[in-house]
Amino acid sequence: MTQTHNGQTQRGYYGEYGGRFVPEGIAELLAVLERAFDDAVADGAFQKELDTLLVEYVGRPSAITECVNLSEECGGGRLFLKREDLNHTGAHKINNALGQALLAKRMGKKRLIAETGAGMHGTASATAAALMGMECTVYMGAVDVERQAPNVSRMKALGAKVVPVHDGQATLKEAVDSALMAWMNDLEAFYLLGSVVGPSPYPEVVRYFQSVIGREARTQMLEREGRLPDEVAACVGGGSNAIGLFSGFLNDPEVAVTGVEPAGKGLQFGLGAHAATLSAGVPGKVHGFNTYVLFDEKGEPAPVHSVAAGLDYPGVGPEHSYLKDTGRAKYVSVTDAEALDAFSRLCRKEGIIPAVESSHALAYALQRLPSMRKDQILLVNLSGRGDKDLETVLPMLGL
Repeated sequence: MTQTHNGQTQRGYYGEYGGRFVPEGIAELLAVLERAFDDAVADGAFQKELDTLLVEYVGRPSAITECVNLSEECGGGRLFLKREDLNHTGAHKINNALGQALLAKRMGKKRLIAETGAGMHGTASATAAALMGMECTVYMGAVDVERQAPNVSRMKALGAKVVPVHDGQATLKEAVDSALMAWMNDLEAFYLLGSVVGPSPYPEVVRYFQSVIGREARTQMLEREGRLPDEVAACVGGGSNAIGLFSGFLNDPEVAVTGVEPAGKGLQFGLGAHAATLSAGVPGKVHGFNTYVLFDEKGEPAPVHSVAAGLDYPGVGPEHSYLKDTGRAKYVSVTDAEALDAFSRLCRKEGIIPAVESSHALAYALQRLPSMRKDQILLVNLSGRGDKDLETVLPMLGL
């Protein structure tokens, strides 16, 4: 199949993945959202308002940083970071939150509903709601409320209501379940979904708003080095930061594309020990769309684990599933321990504190660099900053 400009093989699908498998009432809401999205992206005024906010409020374009010290330590290739951690609110999530909040405002909505794992999407949603004068309710797994306390405080300071979810594993999947249920019971609200997952058109909508990462990175590499990177890499949970970066390079066959999943305690320990969906899952349905999913023996979404709250999801964005099957992207996994080691090394060698989610991609890069030539470039999306993780991570590092 041939991909369209936005990665889809047909509207709502990436190969066999994607779709809209939801109750009729939700399907109607999604159809309304799709029409509103199409209308907005065709309106130059909408894009101009968003672009202005991205520059004047978010601080885009985010920088490209070469990690000279780490590159020298590893030997081999050159490591560059796309610095989404420097955005207002500290992660890539603000790109999508502002875009969807503007869309909600255009649709006449007054209330936002969001889910969050690591808390960065919740923080970005609360930020956008405050800016647009909207109410905001964020659903967050009770486990994540505890391990991401700094972001919970930020959401509350911004005026959002944070609802802890105690069901199941009390992490990201359960937060999504609860947010979807809340939306079904409040049809006048706008569901601001945080990743390239969920029923159509959400994967397309989020990809559109995150594609600014890839466009900038492509331009910046050409301006700085006069050529494209040899490889781009990003962590993958749901996969929005990765699709954001990858979108700028998918049509360049000379650029290798790598997604890095959480192997947690190790894939060898089976279900419940990791969240490496593309590495260990099978095609199926979760949250209203078809994709790779980690299922338990009963055919239900399996329990998952990652040291990174933003990566412990049993599914993945449908475009990632398509990219895996077609071979355009490869997907690997790194363990909690490897991610924590990469976290520490970036802090100590470059003076940059990365999110634990982003540290997964960085861990892959540190393994990959020695096998690259000295003139080759590996660009990693540093999707967020690690302030939120320090209370959890420092004891693990013995600090």
